Amino acid sequence: MRRIFQTIFFGTASMLAAAAALAQGTPPPAPPPPLTVMEQSSEYRFQLDLHVGDAALAKMLPAGWESAMATQGPAKDANLRLIFVDAVNIVGPDNKPLGKGTDRIAMLAAPVKKSDGSATGQMILGGISEDANVPDGYGVYLKAASAKMIRSASTANGVAMETDDWDFAAAGGEHFQLHLKFTPGAANKGGGDTRFYNPADPSQFLIARTQQVTDITRNVTTTPPDRVLEFSLKAGGGKYADLLEGAKPLSWDSQPIYVRTVGTP
Repeated sequence: MRRIFQTIFFGTASMLAAAAALAQGTPPPAPPPPLTVMEQSSEYRFQLDLHVGDAALAKMLPAGWESAMATQGPAKDANLRLIFVDAVNIVGPDNKPLGKGTDRIAMLAAPVKKSDGSATGQMILGGISEDANVPDGYGVYLKAASAKMIRSASTANGVAMETDDWDFAAAGGEHFQLHLKFTPGAANKGGGDTRFYNPADPSQFLIARTQQVTDITRNVTTTPPDRVLEFSLKAGGGKYADLLEGAKPLSWDSQPIYVRTVGTP
């Protein structure tokens, strides 16, 4: 049923886009290239854009690669993202559940580029997962010794409120703890294809194709109305201690809808 819905949804969207383009006298947009699908999931995410020490980050990247930190826009100066993920309905190419069919992850993802400018994308440099066998993680996730998530939403007299509490720990002392209370707002639709390179062998990459909405609840660059009421973050320890020491949050982004397909070209 989910695959049928996706086919109808994306097919309808493509036909509408083509019809609009023809009405304007322009050629319709090219369809995305086909993927050999490995995994699909529907997710809720909360993403923190961070700035961490350049030297500590460089040590985590393979030779010939460097940070692709944005110099403008909402992600300005962000060279690392700490992303909390509640993944449900995880299925394989046959549309059957993979493993438990669900996972909770705290991941560290960096925008990167090849030093000669010939390739750009992202690398997952670490994280903690209930199920460490995630395709685009390339084995970098630590198995969670404990993983807890509590999320709640309420509305009173027309005012909405959401609370997130995430708590991940690994055996080596690595930990990610986030507490957040915020009022949700209008979210921007986005998505597309992103290459995720293997940090151990960057000649290998997978493509994550997403459709998502992003609600920027606080941002130090674009300064939208600040809707974060409570916030605390503890992250680091073990192999992530140096990387996350002095990490500075720059953007607080809720992604209540995140549909993800991972595959190879």
